[in-house]
Amino acid sequence: MKTIKGPAIFLAQFAGDSAPFNSLDAICEWVSGLGYKGIQIPSWDGRLFDLMKAADSQDYCDEVTGVAASHGLEITELSSHLQGQLVAVHPAYDAMFDGFAAEHVRGNPKARQEWAVDQVKKAGTASKRLGLNAHASFSGALAWPYIYPWPQRPAGLVEDAFDELARRWLPILDHFDDCGVDIAYEIHPGEDLHDGVTYEMFLARTGNHPRANILYDPSHFVLQCLDYLDYIDIYHERIKCFHVKDAEFNPTGRQGVYGGYQSWVDRAGRFRSLGDGQVDFSGIFSKMAQYDFAGWAVLEWECALKHPAQGAAEGAPFIADHIIRVTEHAFDDFAAGNADRDLNKRVMGITD
Repeated sequence: MKTIKGPAIFLAQFAGDSAPFNSLDAICEWVSGLGYKGIQIPSWDGRLFDLMKAADSQDYCDEVTGVAASHGLEITELSSHLQGQLVAVHPAYDAMFDGFAAEHVRGNPKARQEWAVDQVKKAGTASKRLGLNAHASFSGALAWPYIYPWPQRPAGLVEDAFDELARRWLPILDHFDDCGVDIAYEIHPGEDLHDGVTYEMFLARTGNHPRANILYDPSHFVLQCLDYLDYIDIYHERIKCFHVKDAEFNPTGRQGVYGGYQSWVDRAGRFRSLGDGQVDFSGIFSKMAQYDFAGWAVLEWECALKHPAQGAAEGAPFIADHIIRVTEHAFDDFAAGNADRDLNKRVMGITD
């Protein structure tokens, strides 16, 4: 059995233009001081990481690893959530997602998609140079606007959307296979891969590609009223990354899963800091231990109420307290004896 690694923290929600959040060295010093042992790096944030350099230069990757190590930290994964989103964008979201792309491809969906594919591939190459074996991303979405079938969807629309999604991702998945790195899609509302069924639809169209895997984040399942513990039982072999994020769902007579177009503070379902929501983390960490998850427990902080500095400070001890140091022995080993075939026969009443 394997003990999960951690605590680690996803830097995306904390990066900023002021110290200590505006450089990798400074933010590493900050998170190390809070008790974290690992960092998940957003590959799009030039204040912390240069993806182009990382894809081209082993020296640069060694430098990045050295900066983290100087603060007692390991790099857990790179993330390409924003670029992965742009691999597949429905036209209804063109304007809203354009800001995720480099300026020179904005307003040009074809060029933007080509740029996004290249970015994710570069993240695979960089991950290999950094000695990583998993990578966090989004799938993007072509069918999401049609999630609720009213008016009724045209026949074959969903099937065609998933065929196209797989077509776009297969060359990327093959590149990651060449790099020896798993893509872990965060299963997330807003993405075509937002639950177990949609993940299976995509996986089947990739030929069960060995690199098409899962980033497990229970908060998104709480908000969908999905059994997030059973999810681990079903998909544990495909779970390669783990975001530790809390959430709560408190439906009323006025609103439920869809949230009534309200802000996050006023929604029935909202993200919370660790320990403030409804997620059964004891159950999750037990499942992870049971299934030998050998990756990192990474805090993703997104709380509608609490200040991020408080959420980050509380997150490290929360995760550390939930990590199960797996046992090397069965609890009743003290009562075990050596194999004795004659004894076994007597116990079962077997006579020759």
